[in-house]
Amino acid sequence: MNPHGPPVEGKRANLLAGEPSSYLRSAAHQPVDWHPWGEEAFAQAKREDKPILLDIGAVWCHWCHVMDGESYENEETARLINENFVAIKVDRDERPDVDARYQPAIAALSGGGGWPLTAFLTPEGLVFSGGTYFPPRDAFGRPGFPKVLGIVSDAYRKQKAQVVAQAADIAKALSKGDGAAKAEGTVSFSIVKRALDSCLMNFDIRNGGFGDAPKFPHTGAIEVALTEVAAAGDESLKTVVEVTLTRMAQGGVADQIGGGFHRYSTDAEWVVPHFEKMLYDNAEILRNFAHAFQVLKDPAFAEVARGTVAYLDRVLTDRERGGFFASQDADVGKGDDGDYWTWTNRELEEALGKGTDEYKVAAELYDVKPHGEMHHNAAKNVLWVAATTEALAKRHKKGEKEIESIVGSAKARMLAARDVRDAPFVDRTVYTSWNGLAVSAYVEAWKALGEEGCRDFAVKTADFLLKECFDPARGMAHQWRPDSGARVWGLLDDQAMFALGLLDVFEATQDAKYLEAARTLGDLLLKEFRDADGALLDTAPALAQTAGSQAFGAKVKPFQDAPTPAGNAVAAIVLDRLDALTGNSAYREGAGALLASFAEAAPKYGIFAGTYGQAVRLHLERPVHVTVAGRKGDARARALFEAAVRAFPPHKAVVWVEPGAEPPAGFPESARDFARGYPREKLPAACVCRGTHCNIPTSDPAALIRQVQAAPERPAN
Repeated sequence: MNPHGPPVEGKRANLLAGEPSSYLRSAAHQPVDWHPWGEEAFAQAKREDKPILLDIGAVWCHWCHVMDGESYENEETARLINENFVAIKVDRDERPDVDARYQPAIAALSGGGGWPLTAFLTPEGLVFSGGTYFPPRDAFGRPGFPKVLGIVSDAYRKQKAQVVAQAADIAKALSKGDGAAKAEGTVSFSIVKRALDSCLMNFDIRNGGFGDAPKFPHTGAIEVALTEVAAAGDESLKTVVEVTLTRMAQGGVADQIGGGFHRYSTDAEWVVPHFEKMLYDNAEILRNFAHAFQVLKDPAFAEVARGTVAYLDRVLTDRERGGFFASQDADVGKGDDGDYWTWTNRELEEALGKGTDEYKVAAELYDVKPHGEMHHNAAKNVLWVAATTEALAKRHKKGEKEIESIVGSAKARMLAARDVRDAPFVDRTVYTSWNGLAVSAYVEAWKALGEEGCRDFAVKTADFLLKECFDPARGMAHQWRPDSGARVWGLLDDQAMFALGLLDVFEATQDAKYLEAARTLGDLLLKEFRDADGALLDTAPALAQTAGSQAFGAKVKPFQDAPTPAGNAVAAIVLDRLDALTGNSAYREGAGALLASFAEAAPKYGIFAGTYGQAVRLHLERPVHVTVAGRKGDARARALFEAAVRAFPPHKAVVWVEPGAEPPAGFPESARDFARGYPREKLPAACVCRGTHCNIPTSDPAALIRQVQAAPERPAN
């Protein structure tokens, strides 16, 4: 859905016209008197004694666009809103802190959350009613939106005392948080085991993934399972990873001709997706496939990873400046439901030629028929892999290599034909947190696939955001846009996720400026975000510049992987890695307290605590230390360094030391002694340490890889 269509002639703009957010600007000419989030809207509501209608959505959100078209662009509905409410519209990507405070309230009232979020607030900002999508008339078991507006408005005017009391009760309940973070808790390997057990218990052995429809890519759960497969060779978890990633790659949730992945599948078989493409999903899925290739050695996983990189490079990156764009929409216009991404049989014939080998093979491979899967247009087909190369070869009496060549040619021609269509809008906002994940994933792709371009673009992006969004006193700003620069400060995810990316860029480049910037962010996490129980808050009020993120005083401490890796878990990984690289025990102590605060509640979160499980494992086992000693211009030293860096697992502490130079203070004394005193005539060489135990130094890259990948001793608890 392109939010930048021309203004409707004769319609005045509301207060959203000057906002930098693409989502907010898309509503600038709606007849609703929208306000952006801020004190002015709340002051008006108090002054006029009106309830607030809060709409939270996103530019990529299909049902947000549907509700906009059905309700907020309707003159009569807009009149009801303007007369009885003060209306506020929020971009959830721009203000995740606001969204995080209202989603739990709506979930408590309606039994579910999501976008669009439709909340009714008192002038003080407290929720007393709401839901998600409301149709224009009674439908889908939901009341029509005009009816809802009338009921809510009447309740506020005629039963204000009860409404205010209900809002206060909801706020009081939510101010206690979700109960995940507590001061006590024992960080033990049993937490990791429970996360792994949850992967097995929720695994859909037939279709892959976890649970039933709708199916989301639980990337944190896949990571914790992969790490256990690498460490212990667990066959059951290997099946979880192999089946899940294979079925995802074969399904319609994967863009079969353009690479990358859509946000989630509406069915259990991964066939019909919600078609928007999110940076954070593709970054974490890329990480999964790159790591799966490292651990399981299946070239099909490498192929999917390369396809995901190709999509990101082509559509969601700023090749000139650096930086990853936020998302690509599902739709192009009203009445559309993924039409850009789907195919009629006639469209396939026109692209490949009716009756050609390419058409016949592609139609069978991707299950393109006269009647497809889309409800809004029965002729539209979602592309998914319905046949193997072997089966196609037998059916068409051709060799498998020839079939592969035909498929490759067909995909290229189909992509060229699709590129002629009007493409869904790309939100070119550069969100720091998501970019941190993407930078980290690109470094991991470089390690696994040898794609030098991935490392180079990760470095370029890190440099760009350090220039545009980094302030040593405030950390990282939340986003950057060419027309507005950096806005919104003081969010946990930006500091933690970008620090993760910086540590990976440091590992790949050995440029100390990235480690120093990561240390600054780590210090900021411990100083500005830490609560009394050791957990980290999602916002740091002392750093924030925008109003309203502390609505009704709720403390939010991100713990679940939904939809991105949990901020607290990522922060724990960052802190433990900083301890390994710098020797500052305050980082390890901070990580331990953070992890302990969630330890008691972790088991009930199951697969949603995958990244937390990874963080616990890293904390207990300690990051692998590798000191490479040798001249930077020595090809043999370079081979040792790349062997150390590229080997699985991730989150290592690798430093390349020139002869006579000092490694970071945090390396084990034996490793420091090695760097100082190992005989020059035996260099280059590398020394691998785990905790206080170090291996005999080696000059053989293959031996070094074996040492790095050796299963660590599992902690007793």
